[in-house]
Amino acid sequence: MRNGSMAISTRTLLRMGGLALLAGALAACGGAGDDSPGPAPIEGLETAVVADPATAQGRAWDGVVEAVRQATLTAQTSGRVAEVAYDVDDRVAAGAVLVRLSAVEQRSGVDAARAQLNASEAAAREAEGEYRRYQELAAGQYVSRSQLERMRAARDTAVAARDAARAQLASAGQTADYTVVRAPYDGIVASRDVEPGESVAMGQPLATVFSPDALRIEVDLPQAVAEQVRADPRASVRLHDRRTVDAGEVIVFPAADAATHTVRVRVMLPALDPAPVPGSTAKVVFPAVAGTSRPRIPAGAIVRRGEVVAAYVLADGRLSLRQLRLGEASADGVEVIAGLQPGETIALDPVAARQALVNARGEE
Repeated sequence: MRNGSMAISTRTLLRMGGLALLAGALAACGGAGDDSPGPAPIEGLETAVVADPATAQGRAWDGVVEAVRQATLTAQTSGRVAEVAYDVDDRVAAGAVLVRLSAVEQRSGVDAARAQLNASEAAAREAEGEYRRYQELAAGQYVSRSQLERMRAARDTAVAARDAARAQLASAGQTADYTVVRAPYDGIVASRDVEPGESVAMGQPLATVFSPDALRIEVDLPQAVAEQVRADPRASVRLHDRRTVDAGEVIVFPAADAATHTVRVRVMLPALDPAPVPGSTAKVVFPAVAGTSRPRIPAGAIVRRGEVVAAYVLADGRLSLRQLRLGEASADGVEVIAGLQPGETIALDPVAARQALVNARGEE
């Protein structure tokens, strides 16, 4: 036989031998057909019971909590931070002062604009008086019509200058008001981005505030699933702290994303105390898409050895490694086509299960 053929045959035999050894291990763990005493009972493992898919409340999708009302407050004028009144996680009322900036330049601008307005108003009053006198002279034909028109133009120019000065004063006053940053609504301070003494430029973030009374979660669903949810718009939400709440409202967007071909679904949360923080994870369960016919187990409970997939099954206090045939994987687990039945108990940590099995065999 040639060397190439010999190498291929050797690799094939090694692979077949490895699979045979693993199959033997599976059979040994299962204890089928063995009249010898089994290992000692297994205790203390973290386990889970395989749920009956017929009783499942729906399929779950992962989502992130976000605030409906969340505002990042930025500087609308330049200056130096004089005061930061609230810190992160503080509750604030609508209109409460969050940050104060120095207002020396802004107040000087207001004073200059006010002085300009006073001068413009005086000029406008003088021009109005001159125009009225020329009107009386024109009635007695003491001045020409062209002189009267020139005085009217001078009066209109002075009035326009006065109006411009008023607008300039309003703008300067608004700029001065920008040195005091207030909370737009009742909420919680999510971030504090400046400290007293810092110089800030226009557009620089100062603080972020969100309202905990209005929270939502958005998830992207396949088109077929989204249509089921549209027909039955209900959902429950499992929060990161293990609380489960019913959604206040479920809104299915009217169009699919052209790139991913998914439909976004918005789930509104009811008022909660304590409220989940924006950015925390949650699972959204839709009862309308509970149409799975096979049990599901956590992905972390699966053992992979080459081409063989298995899980540790606990029955009558004894542990065995059972080969599985898996199907679709999703956020709520992996579908088991064959190898497990609802009601059976599996070990959630394969490493701990293997060590417990080794320890139990050592105590036989």
